[in-house]
Amino acid sequence: MWIFWLAAIVVLTILEVSTVNLVSVWFIVSACISLFLSFITDSFLIQFAVFVVLGIILMITTRPILCRLIKPKDEKTNLDRVIGMEGIVTEDIKRGVVGEVKVDGKKWSAIASKSLKKDDLVIIEKIDGVKLVVRKKED
Repeated sequence: MWIFWLAAIVVLTILEVSTVNLVSVWFIVSACISLFLSFITDSFLIQFAVFVVLGIILMITTRPILCRLIKPKDEKTNLDRVIGMEGIVTEDIKRGVVGEVKVDGKKWSAIASKSLKKDDLVIIEKIDGVKLVVRKKED
């Protein structure tokens, strides 16, 4: 039976390397344990049960941790750094009509869900295309 588990390890390894989705890596580990068990017991049912149960347990318990460690950190670009900053309205913004905001010494086109007047302080919520989406800063 050890040949079956060795073949399973090889196939699962090729599958994991080709997809890189962190799905079969836990079953590779459980197949290694089942390979070891094949030298201790001849019962394929026990070996297969250990393979399935251990693979599922490993996937459920360690996948979120491993995904967090492997996931690249989102780095803000120069454009993204204005999000959350405070700006000042330099040209009135009417609901649905583009106005202008000065943020970090630069003027930007801006839109808002409520009308804003010149010299209102605003907070930049997000960037939509080439326009800032802003809201009035509450004092």
